[in-house]
Amino acid sequence: MDQSKAPVLEALADYHAQGQTPFTPPGHKQARGADPRVRAVLGDAVYHSDVLATSGLDDRTSSHGILREAEELMADAVGAEHAFFSTCGSSLSVKSAMLSVAGPHEKLIVGRDAHKSVVAGLILSGIEPVWVDPQWDPQLHLAHPPSPEAFEAAFEAEPEARGALVTSPTPYGTCSDLAAIAEVCHRRGAPLIVDEAWGAHLPFHPGLPTWAMDAGADVCVTSVHKMGSGIEQGSVFHLQGDLVKPEVLRSREDLLGTTSPSVLIYAGLDGWRRQMAQHGRKLYDDALALARAVRERIEALDGLHVHGRDDFCGPGRASDMDPLQVIVDITGLGTTGYRAADWLREQHRINLHVSDHRRISAQLTHADDKDTAETLLTALRDLVAHRDEFRTQQRVSVPPPSRLRLEQARLPRDAFFGRTEQVPWEKADGRIAAEMLTPYPPGIPAALPGERLTMDVLTYLRTGVDAGMVVPDAVDTEVKSVRVLREE
Repeated sequence: MDQSKAPVLEALADYHAQGQTPFTPPGHKQARGADPRVRAVLGDAVYHSDVLATSGLDDRTSSHGILREAEELMADAVGAEHAFFSTCGSSLSVKSAMLSVAGPHEKLIVGRDAHKSVVAGLILSGIEPVWVDPQWDPQLHLAHPPSPEAFEAAFEAEPEARGALVTSPTPYGTCSDLAAIAEVCHRRGAPLIVDEAWGAHLPFHPGLPTWAMDAGADVCVTSVHKMGSGIEQGSVFHLQGDLVKPEVLRSREDLLGTTSPSVLIYAGLDGWRRQMAQHGRKLYDDALALARAVRERIEALDGLHVHGRDDFCGPGRASDMDPLQVIVDITGLGTTGYRAADWLREQHRINLHVSDHRRISAQLTHADDKDTAETLLTALRDLVAHRDEFRTQQRVSVPPPSRLRLEQARLPRDAFFGRTEQVPWEKADGRIAAEMLTPYPPGIPAALPGERLTMDVLTYLRTGVDAGMVVPDAVDTEVKSVRVLREE
């Protein structure tokens, strides 16, 4: 296909050239009705391109012609058989994929390091999860994606499972052996879903980890707004093979998605695909070279260690890693990642990606250059120089991996919608959680509805919040009390 085309962007340009007058939503009517104070911040271009997808961008009688062409171009660019645009983020896309594979009361094998959006999908659908444990590094207190052997064992124990879902890359940039997991699934005629939200860029450079479609996955969900040039909430899910029907996947997306999709987001997806198809190799040549240089310079700073393949990859760990996720261990500074990230934001106006009890991370993309890299390095040098100002004896009580895993005592859906009560955290030991408790970012629940809480996990969350951890989905975000199922 002609990858120089951008159907959505071209249709928007045509819409503007025609000078059309809308008597439809959106009510701002091409910025005319928007508050001048808002226009001063957002600019009129945002409003000018905020049009209806049909009876606006596309004619009512041929709706989807423009979008379908843009999706076909995306599939062609990455080598998938089908691509579907979503304006509701990968949080919706992954739910659509799950519902295309399993339904209420059916089983789906899921890595327990899944994002909270996967848990939300379990709650909404009534799917029964068969959890597969991540590969835990007890020294680094870090979870890597589950192994192929773990998925094999799960299918052996639950042969009626309809399919499997794995998260790869993780927010820490570590990747599964997707080809081996796909082989485990396909021997049983079961599809593999890959939540590849952090890997939209992977198809466009051989120096990056293998992307899910090339590894044989059936459905792959990508967040173009994370590592690509898409606008926030821009997501694409890709499909290949015959284990999941395209009409089924599209119908599940239609069930969950908005009836008022954002043309702005469609345009961002369309333009990013053209950018990558035409220039992706060169852009990521430069990005990977920059990442190598940044990693070396951070590693040279006293008290900082940049995690690389020696730390993250190998037997019992990840199969591969994305070097653009620069994960920095700061235990040598005598503080937590939460405190360090807050200090860097306050003192240097930089916003880091993941921070946890001992690490901070910087996400690099094709948009970064020597100037942004120098801004990061200057801030980190200053962090090291001021280490005495934020040293802390306050520690997060992180239990060993064996005590982080909780028993799934009820289905997530049953627990979430059951009769609940709020109890002090000290009294929640042994109770069944009725809410997600998710340190964010990266958004992987420490406890989810239906799991039986333990004092180890409760103490981890409570000490984490005191140290700067954010748990935004809890009813009580300070985790001084917890929502649990009532005991009958």
